Amino acid sequence: MALGLLRVPALIGGGITAAVVYVQYKVEEGTRYGKDLLKQGAEYVGGTWEFVKTRVEGATDFELPALEMPSWMAKALRFEEAASTKDKAQGEGSGGNGPNHDSEAAAVIAAGTAAAYTSSDEELPRKAPRDDQMMVLTRKMIEIRNLLKQVDQTEALTLPSIVVIGSQSSGKSSVLEALVGHEFLPKGTNMVTRRPIELTLINTPGASEYGSFPALGPTKITDFSQIQTMLTTMNKAVSDEECVSDDPIQLNIYSPNVPDLTLIDLPGYIQIQSKDQPTDLKWKIAELCDKYIQEPNLILAVCAADVDLANSPALRASRKVDPLGIRTLGVVTKMDLVTPDRGVATLKDANYPLSLGYIGVVCKAPQPSTSLFRRESALEVMSRNERAFFSASTEYADCDVGTSTLRSKLMSVLERSMAASLQRTSDAIRQELEEAAYQFKVQYNDRSLTAETYVAETIDAFKHDFKAFSATFGKLQVRSMLKAELDQRVLELVAERYWSDPKMIAWATQPNADAHWSRKLDATQSALTRMGVGRLSTTLVTSRLASEMENLANAGSLRNHPFAKEIICHAARDIMNARYHGTAEQVENCIKPYKFEVDVEREEWQASRQRAAQLMEEELKLCRRSYAALSNAVGARQLARVMEYAASGRETKESMGYSQALLEKGRQASFLTDREAVLLMRSKFLRSKACATTEGKYVCPEIFLDAVAQKLTQTAVLFINVELLSEFFYQFPRELDHRLIHNLSRQQVELFAKEDPKIKAHIELQEKKELLELALTKMESVMQIEKDKQQDERRQGDGQTAAGGTGSPPARRPYWKS
Repeated sequence: MALGLLRVPALIGGGITAAVVYVQYKVEEGTRYGKDLLKQGAEYVGGTWEFVKTRVEGATDFELPALEMPSWMAKALRFEEAASTKDKAQGEGSGGNGPNHDSEAAAVIAAGTAAAYTSSDEELPRKAPRDDQMMVLTRKMIEIRNLLKQVDQTEALTLPSIVVIGSQSSGKSSVLEALVGHEFLPKGTNMVTRRPIELTLINTPGASEYGSFPALGPTKITDFSQIQTMLTTMNKAVSDEECVSDDPIQLNIYSPNVPDLTLIDLPGYIQIQSKDQPTDLKWKIAELCDKYIQEPNLILAVCAADVDLANSPALRASRKVDPLGIRTLGVVTKMDLVTPDRGVATLKDANYPLSLGYIGVVCKAPQPSTSLFRRESALEVMSRNERAFFSASTEYADCDVGTSTLRSKLMSVLERSMAASLQRTSDAIRQELEEAAYQFKVQYNDRSLTAETYVAETIDAFKHDFKAFSATFGKLQVRSMLKAELDQRVLELVAERYWSDPKMIAWATQPNADAHWSRKLDATQSALTRMGVGRLSTTLVTSRLASEMENLANAGSLRNHPFAKEIICHAARDIMNARYHGTAEQVENCIKPYKFEVDVEREEWQASRQRAAQLMEEELKLCRRSYAALSNAVGARQLARVMEYAASGRETKESMGYSQALLEKGRQASFLTDREAVLLMRSKFLRSKACATTEGKYVCPEIFLDAVAQKLTQTAVLFINVELLSEFFYQFPRELDHRLIHNLSRQQVELFAKEDPKIKAHIELQEKKELLELALTKMESVMQIEKDKQQDERRQGDGQTAAGGTGSPPARRPYWKS
């Protein structure tokens, strides 16, 4: 009797609802013709405008604005699309008998679909506060996880993530893209996912959508097709021979449409490998997946609805590490490929029970719209089609279905999992922090060091060494270098033009200043002054400076920093190259008078006479040392016989069998002997009365050319000091500050400091300590939030009991309970 009384109001309510829906259906049928005309007109106008816009923009630089549909028209056309979807479902369900026979049934289906739309839309405001509460904990734990990633962490510091596993044809990529709302994962017929993708979804209310790869620096990629291309390229970096790598790709996606989740997409299971794939590929994929699905990670096992769960490799793998199904959530894709009865049976399968259950989804992407007018996003259309599919079948009323349900489930499960690991992770962080703090105190006495301060101190030390060098390298050193070089050129000239002259012996006994020797001296003077003293002296100084800068870098505070040494060498070369041509030109202009005439004073002649005699003595000592070295190498008697043989020009019985190398040494010894005789003769002559005054310059060319070289040296040094040395000593420290202090990025400063192994260890231990301190602070904040949340729930339960309720407040369910 009571059951009958309950059925009467239900029948009355159902009849009224059916009548109202039927009337609404008839009204819609009457207005459909008008809407068709409106839609056709809008499409015609849109096509015409697109044609005009293309022609105008192609012929001119003027850009026409896009044509937007009025809001009332867009709403009308979207409602019409929903109606057409309903009619399609009705036609398929009735077997093609037309709307006149089953119009009431179609109206009921449409009412159910509309109710599903309405209820789903009304649920969003009610779910939003609860989702926000769940995301607070998850978001903070994700921040902590990102901090711990930067630490050389152990497994004890690992926070839970959701690992997505499934076969290659199970549709796991579509599930992830449905959660994100964009196509961004690699696509292809062959194996395109070769590396784990650590996907972090970060909810950013009111902000634009973009992705970033932490390994590539702080970049924002708003085009998700570009993200897909980059992921494809990164996966192709794994060779075909290796095929699978455990080196993960980290990808962060920021969007107001995503929940705060940490997902790991793994390569799909395969049954057999193709002929161009490694024979152990199946085993490699299984081993990689087994590595990631260990505790504390959650498992998202993706299975296709048209495949028996008994054949699902994802469920088989999860059973090995999670036999009770406590950490595993099943996702059944392609629900539109099976009948509702079979779909429900799969979702409620008792042979493979999971504590977190199964969720059915339809992630079929809609066809891209080519219309001029703005349409709904792919996520909105996909969600709407999915809701329409499940709402059209009453069999799914008691099942967990839909991407939105999956999203909420993942948020809830991850939040509970992270909440359950709070204390364990906090203890592990505290223990790791205590060890890092102890090591930091023992090894570095709690002395703080940053990359910036180390770089500044290192550059200051180098500049101190540079200042000390600049104090010891001035005009005196440049004069000594240049004079030594010109002395060598003078010796080469007199040896070539005087000492090798056959008339030298006769002229030495009776010297005279005839026209021959006068012209010879003028030619020798011209050769010395026109040899390019400007470039010679400038090149000599710049080469010495570059060598000294390299020596300072190798021996000083920068010896362990090849990056800085390269910058220092480049800076020195750039400064000197900028001053090189100007300095050489100035020196040449200043010595130009000496190319025509050189006047030597009496004091200058006497000083040059002493220097020339000293130069002769040094050259004589050098000849004797060289001859002694040859004599020791060959033997005095052997060398004498070789010299005799080389001088005779004919072979004798004693000289038979000499090698070319030995003969060459004999010729060198003969040359040194002749040179020694000439040097003795000229050294003796330079001390004679003939060379006492400037009138003897033609018979004493060594003295005169030394005086010329001295004048060239003094003049060149003056301008080299002003044009090159002073500018270099002034600009170089400032250029170092610009290149090594102000112009380096944060990453370059880090690389600079960590080139030194000791400094690298110091900075990394300090960074580890600071990161652990920050992570522990955030962890304590999260634990306090969770504690306050539990107290609020307890107070609410006590309040309900005091208001007349019975029973104790509900205890917090384990994270695996849904």
